[in-house]
Amino acid sequence: MNSPHKIKAAIADIVRKYSCKSDAKALIQNLNTLIPYFVLFYLAMISWETSFWLSALFTLLLSFFTVRIFMLMHDCGHKSLFKTQLYNTLDGVLTGVLVGMPQYVWAQHHNFHHATNGNWEKYRGPLNILSVNEYKKLSFFKQRRYRFLRNILLGPIGAFFYFIFNPRVNWILGSLHFAFNLVKKKIQNPGDSFASIAAAYESRFWKTSKEYFHMTVNNIILLAIWVIASGFFGAVVFFTVYIISLSLAGAVGLIIFTVQHNFEGSYASDNKRWDYYTAALQGTSFLTFPKVVNWFGADIAYHHIHHISAGIPNYNLASCHKEYAYLFEEVFRIKLSDVPSALKYILWDEDGERIISVKQYNQMNSPK
Repeated sequence: MNSPHKIKAAIADIVRKYSCKSDAKALIQNLNTLIPYFVLFYLAMISWETSFWLSALFTLLLSFFTVRIFMLMHDCGHKSLFKTQLYNTLDGVLTGVLVGMPQYVWAQHHNFHHATNGNWEKYRGPLNILSVNEYKKLSFFKQRRYRFLRNILLGPIGAFFYFIFNPRVNWILGSLHFAFNLVKKKIQNPGDSFASIAAAYESRFWKTSKEYFHMTVNNIILLAIWVIASGFFGAVVFFTVYIISLSLAGAVGLIIFTVQHNFEGSYASDNKRWDYYTAALQGTSFLTFPKVVNWFGADIAYHHIHHISAGIPNYNLASCHKEYAYLFEEVFRIKLSDVPSALKYILWDEDGERIISVKQYNQMNSPK
């Protein structure tokens, strides 16, 4: 029996043993993350005038804790951090504000990734990679542009737009369009109530009224914090520390997420041939990073376990992997030093059902 079939046979036992949540463990994780985060943020700002290098050091350390905050937000989105679901919701709002992301909205997109992991016809990952045939149709200069935009060095810039710029702009533009449409429709149809007009409204910025509510809450709280912190510490100091730390943390998060699914020979099926458990084992990597790195990543390194069942909390992933290690022998291992090379796999080979590098693509298409 191959591993996907073994996983299917063992999944009920795995979930029963390891999907148990603990409010106490979740609270401890929040305390050992949020307290250092706020202390480092404060130290980075007050040390600005005393020593630039000291402030830079605190900002760098702050970015590591920001990565961990994002991972806690991620677990809240799966309702797998706290046992009490209200706490998952409240902590998701808090951690979402700290990383600049409306947690509920982000979780809806992320859950789609879980439902389609390994099905590259439906989901192309954070790099939005092209298939071999799509890449082949590009001009020489567009191919170069495609490769350039997926360079690891552009990670902080991509993270800035993903975590800081886009969530604010999308909310503002969406809100303005919503308000304009409300007034326009009311003028056109005076007998319609504002509630009915709002209920019929469809936006490209959100799918449901609940998503818009969470976007609004996230942005109002975050903008209030920006104003208060800027007034207290100075706008230049606050935004320098804030933007740099969040952009660096976001870059790390985007890189980690990418190499968990983009690596040599990663399983990449189309819709017809896709299998959930094969994708979890062959389309998801196991990051064999140092323990301190895994701590900041809240053990997301055990990503194969997470894709077998997203309901397993991060504090149970390592134990689950250890007990069922015999099921995960074929899971692709990636060391910290392997990350740069893994990021080169940015094309989907539809016929081979795998992710390949541009170098491999060139070898496949070179004259015989």
